[in-house]
Amino acid sequence: MEATYDVAALVGHYYRADDYYEVGREKIREYARAVQDFHPAHWSEDAAGELGYPGLVAPTTFVSIPAMLANRKLLETVLTGYDVFVQTDQVFEMYQPVVTGDRLISDVELASVRRVAGNDLLTIKNTFIDQTGRVVQIMHTTVAGVTGADVAAGIGEAIERVVMHGVEITSRTTTSEQPIESKPSSVIDPIRSEISRTRVPHTAIRFEDLAVGDELPTRVTQLTRGDLVNYAGVAGDVNPIHWHDDVASLTGLPDVIAHGMLTMGLGAGFVTGWLGDPGAVLRYGVRLSNYTVIDARSSGSVEFSGRIKSLDPETRTAVVVIVAKSAGRKIFGLATATVRLA
Repeated sequence: MEATYDVAALVGHYYRADDYYEVGREKIREYARAVQDFHPAHWSEDAAGELGYPGLVAPTTFVSIPAMLANRKLLETVLTGYDVFVQTDQVFEMYQPVVTGDRLISDVELASVRRVAGNDLLTIKNTFIDQTGRVVQIMHTTVAGVTGADVAAGIGEAIERVVMHGVEITSRTTTSEQPIESKPSSVIDPIRSEISRTRVPHTAIRFEDLAVGDELPTRVTQLTRGDLVNYAGVAGDVNPIHWHDDVASLTGLPDVIAHGMLTMGLGAGFVTGWLGDPGAVLRYGVRLSNYTVIDARSSGSVEFSGRIKSLDPETRTAVVVIVAKSAGRKIFGLATATVRLA
């Protein structure tokens, strides 16, 4: 179906999530396992303490969990002119490591709408504020809004038949009548924490040991359908294109595919494993250019490699370009991480 309202007019729509998300010790471990990130700081308080953290450190892409919860209202009751949303770009800005016990409130804003190649590209901005009132992370998610013209008939009914109980599937056939809520003056420009930019990083690699063009050790990660189901449960991503063959086929996919956020989490762990300090990442951005197909009869694989693109001696930071390939195809378009070094 075609959108029956001016989507661009909704830019600036804002709200604050109704409740905070408390970061749990075991949830950090569950998520770390789901993205195959076995850095000790995600698993052991002693190891995290040696790096100066008061508790287990959440993996780089962990805040996608509270973001998904916070964004449901926007996707299901405001942006109602679409049948499916397909993730295309993701950017994480880190101002303070997220650790066990943090209580995160998310401000949600529809930041922009662009029309590209016949599709609406919608960028959602999540600003995460902790119990001290400071911004700890900002996340920008860009999705393509896909209408019925681009997917097989009956996709909505197919999803409803297989999605787990307790998840509300809102019809996308009605026109949004949601008013655009303005940001209260108290949250227009919340104070951003400076911890990620001021704490002493405990990286295994020192700034002086790097040169532009240096390559990171390659890592190959295996993924099975079981990994996809596990990630869906841990992260709360109920989209059945990641585990149900028939639904994937109705959307035009060749088979079940891995979550974009799962492959991003794997890529982040690839970088932080090399760094040795998961809290030393300042920015992580990925543009998805292809998908990772996971056949039911075998595992799929993603190969990660990287190189140093640039170095800044004043801030002792490096920009790492990340390449991810699956079945010979690049699944990341442009992917970079900005990191601080000892």
